[in-house]
Amino acid sequence: MKGTKHIYYILLYLPYLLSVVFRSLPHSSYLIAWLGSFFIFFVCFKGFIKKLPDDLPLFEQLLRPVFFLQIVFAGYMACTSIFFYINTLGYEYFSYVGNKSFISEDIYKSIALCQRYYVLGHAALTHGLLAAMSDPQEKKYRIYAPSMSNLLLGISVLCLPIGYLFSKVGSLNQFSIQLNGLSFVAGTIALAFAIRENKRVNLLASSGLFGLNMLSALNSGFKEPIIICALLLGIFLLPVYGKRVLPVLFSVLLVLFFVLPTFIGNFRKIQSEGVDASTARDKSLDQIINNDNLAKDLQEDNWEFLTGRLSEISMFIKYTESTPYFIPYYKTSLFTNALQTIIPRFFWPNKPDVEQMVMDRVYAARVVDQQSVVSAKPAFIVDCYLSYGGIGIWIGLFLYGFIAQRLSAMAERMFAGYFMGTAVMFAGLFQILWRGNSLEFLVNAVFWSLITMFIIQKIFKARGILYKVD
Repeated sequence: MKGTKHIYYILLYLPYLLSVVFRSLPHSSYLIAWLGSFFIFFVCFKGFIKKLPDDLPLFEQLLRPVFFLQIVFAGYMACTSIFFYINTLGYEYFSYVGNKSFISEDIYKSIALCQRYYVLGHAALTHGLLAAMSDPQEKKYRIYAPSMSNLLLGISVLCLPIGYLFSKVGSLNQFSIQLNGLSFVAGTIALAFAIRENKRVNLLASSGLFGLNMLSALNSGFKEPIIICALLLGIFLLPVYGKRVLPVLFSVLLVLFFVLPTFIGNFRKIQSEGVDASTARDKSLDQIINNDNLAKDLQEDNWEFLTGRLSEISMFIKYTESTPYFIPYYKTSLFTNALQTIIPRFFWPNKPDVEQMVMDRVYAARVVDQQSVVSAKPAFIVDCYLSYGGIGIWIGLFLYGFIAQRLSAMAERMFAGYFMGTAVMFAGLFQILWRGNSLEFLVNAVFWSLITMFIIQKIFKARGILYKVD
């Protein structure tokens, strides 16, 4: 790609190298590593290393991996630890309250060590994303769609029931998650296009689909689907309304981040009593609306969320304390296990349980008690560390970024450019790459998402939606 300055890749690793120099000063080392992620964002988005794609305006290409995936993945992985760090210093928000339990001075060395691994992983991820980027290629295909909102609405409406049916058939279950994700993304974009094209019927239908997706997200018991619903709609409305969307989007996200920890906590507590998801959702909302001490409860729940659940550094610390000192590196065994997960249970009835396979290393490191019902699957960077330590993190995160960018570029070649390729197909089928997951779940999902993408291209060609340019 033109504009590449290969020697400048070293800029990405300066924060890690500097934090290693100051490793004898844990607080300084941590802050250098934490601020280093913002430095990496800066040098990447400024194009100091490689010129970023300019075939589209910025607001119309935000879902490309170098932007959205990097911000979500690296931001969640490397930037959220600040709340845990502040908490160990005895602060709650901006007030000093002291530590409620004994804090060893060694905790700061452990925090700094993990943050150094985080900034190394962020540097490697960005390196992989930029290394895989190439100049936009001549389009081999064109999309035939008199109305884009009709096409997107059709994709969403068709994928939703098919995904549900596939989830009930063991041999086809592999495709249900991908189709549901595609239905969600296509439906959300359809709503944005219906607003742009001022089509009343489409607006009503796509609004209904968006409402169903939001209800499904509320019933999931997780915060991420709810936030993604709002975030994606905002991103797709940016090309329509421009920067006017940003204040509304930021306000909505801020409210969600502040309210959701309490809502989800209430939801899970109520559901644990044997109540169905819909009833738990309604009761949880009712408790928030009718709570006389809402502000105080939200503040307490949100701080617990920020320090304990948003950041996973506390779990990462436990892994670094057990491996390689008590548990040896797993080396290639995790990747071998991941390849095995690709084989459908239909062809391998005695296939090991993937959840149990992942949780075995969680129990071995004593991250959670084996009697606990909590699922605390290790993050992707943790699996890389457990495999080969620091070098495993560099290799794993570089490949992560490189493969994600290649998949996005492949989708654009297969589906006539950024919009249908990255914004619809890549975002719909490869959502797992935004946040990552344990190696076994990640490899399985990416493989079957790739197969699904090839199948959909065949269908599009057969239906005349996608045609080859002579």
